[in-house]
Amino acid sequence: MASGFLRILFAGMMLISGVFSARAEVVYHRGNDANPETLDQHKTSTIPEANILADLYEGLLVYDPAAKVSPGMAESWEMSSDGTVYTFHLRDAKWSNGDPVTAGDFVFSLRRIVDPATGAKYANILYPIKNAEAVNKGEMKPAELGVRALDDRTLEIALEQPTPYFLQLLTHQTGLPVHPASVEKYGSDFVRPENMVTNGAYTLTEFTPDDKVVLDKSPTYYDAANVRIDRVIYYPMEDRAACVRRFEAGEIDSCSELPTDQMATLREKFGDQVRTPPYLGTYYYAIRTDKPPFDDVRVRQALSLAIDRVYLAEEIWTDTMLPAYSLVPPGIANYGEPSYAAFKDEPMLDREDEAAALLKEAGFGPDKPLKVEISYNTSENHKNTAVAIADMWKAIGVETSLLNRDGASHYAYLRDKGDFDVARAGWIADYADAQNFLFLVQSDNPGFNYANYDNPDYDALMHKAAAEQDPEKRSAILHEAEAMFMRDVPYIPLMYYSSHSLVSPKLTGWVDNIQNKHLTRYMTKEE
Repeated sequence: MASGFLRILFAGMMLISGVFSARAEVVYHRGNDANPETLDQHKTSTIPEANILADLYEGLLVYDPAAKVSPGMAESWEMSSDGTVYTFHLRDAKWSNGDPVTAGDFVFSLRRIVDPATGAKYANILYPIKNAEAVNKGEMKPAELGVRALDDRTLEIALEQPTPYFLQLLTHQTGLPVHPASVEKYGSDFVRPENMVTNGAYTLTEFTPDDKVVLDKSPTYYDAANVRIDRVIYYPMEDRAACVRRFEAGEIDSCSELPTDQMATLREKFGDQVRTPPYLGTYYYAIRTDKPPFDDVRVRQALSLAIDRVYLAEEIWTDTMLPAYSLVPPGIANYGEPSYAAFKDEPMLDREDEAAALLKEAGFGPDKPLKVEISYNTSENHKNTAVAIADMWKAIGVETSLLNRDGASHYAYLRDKGDFDVARAGWIADYADAQNFLFLVQSDNPGFNYANYDNPDYDALMHKAAAEQDPEKRSAILHEAEAMFMRDVPYIPLMYYSSHSLVSPKLTGWVDNIQNKHLTRYMTKEE
């Protein structure tokens, strides 16, 4: 009788334990810079979107926690002796609906992104692939792209010429596959939660603009056994201070950006939970070079000369950024020191005199002041930067007004060629190569050439560099292109980035790295 009672009691305890375990879901509340404009990996162009997509999908290659290129869907690969053909061997992996991930899925996806009908703003990043540029410009059919499935588990990609950064390029969100059947069935609606089929560690459960994006662990992911976080909820936090408040209240586990005017207080309060490692990127202002009076290079040069970058980095950004005098940041191994602006080491007073003289030559003065509107995406940091620059320009007789929009609207306006004067933007490297910065203002790159810069000589140098196989000669050509850029000033480089994150001690697996990549699948959280 007693033993029967104990068996029933033990069974009841096990049932309760099982129910408790089932409910002990590990949820990561993750602050994100802004609302995603899209979750179509072939139409995306922003970091907040890339953060989410990296959890939903997996490309041939991925970044590991330290941002080193590692196997993804491809568990191994080989390169031909001449460096122009890569063969990838896919692992046994499944989509979230149970379909196998095949080489044909990657063929479909790569053809889709370069197909001009898709309208992918980032398609030109894949131009190293054979015929990609011609396909994207409508000169060849998508089927002529240099990719083919040798069998279900073997993918071959042919290149136009050896491309030293090609494997890094494949970690980018443009290399993420779509599920062909879903795209064919639902068209652009394949991104809706009820339609989306993913091959990454998570699936999309909910997308509520201005509120949250909810992802749940995918049971079909090949490494699901090692994914420790069951649910990740992304919150758009354009108000950096609000993210900090929610972090302090225990409602958010990490903030992807911080209010830099509060950095001293944040470091004092949170200690090593504040992370500010180097970040391979440049914060800049784009100038519409095709719009009077900004089509006059003297005006652009004057605006650049008059900005005190040291003040911005040290006072506005409280030493969390570095003054920038080049588009390409220092630290790229195959490039060396960038081509800096000629005025880099000149005193600010001399630069202001030069700037005033240039504006006078261009026809501006006390009776006819230059009027400039700065557009920026909503953020205390960006606002404070714009206010400081407006004050610096006032010293040379410029009248400045400010206009802010939310992040998604701001970047859509820039990409869609909105009528702005000067606009805040930034670029984080997709791969560690100078080309990834300098290609931004090529005339055939409308998605990112916010300045509408059109210089055939610059384009010629970039095409020459792409064809050059000798690393030293290629570097010299890219330096020449950057020197031309710094002379023409389509963009005003302001600061080199560091990342600014707030990370709870409950999270483990967040590794500081120069790409600021932090996939949820690598992390764990203690409740």
